[in-house]
Formats: sequence, C-alpha cells, structure tokens
Amino acid sequence: MALKLHIPTLDNPQIAKEIKETILTSEPGAKVDIDVENKTVTIEAKASEETFKQLITAAGYEVTE
Repeated sequence: MALKLHIPTLDNPQIAKEIKETILTSEPGAKVDIDVENKTVTIEAKASEETFKQLITAAGYEVTE
C-alpha cells in the first residue's frame, strides 16, 4: 500500500533529493515518488507511516495531512 505525505516546504528539486535520500537511508528497498509541484511524497515500503513522518521531520521538514 502506498503512503502519500504532504510536505509544505517541498518546493525545489534539492529538497526532494534530500527527502528521498533520508527515506532510502532508513528503508533502502522503498519505492519513493516525489511530486515537487504538488508538494507530495509517495512511499511504498514496509515501514509504518509514523516512521516516515518521523524521518522527514527529523530531516527538518514539516509533514501535514
């Protein structure tokens, strides 16, 4: 099941790269799709939604519903 998160400050490719690297460091097998225009990150992985929210928040980005 894919998890879709909204990141309000996701407004350029550099931030997208940082978020993707953060996710893949913790969950190397994850499929990560980032849509900068809509400020969303879609993740397919085994870890929980809360895990990814904590990772992204720890990297300095806000996650909203």
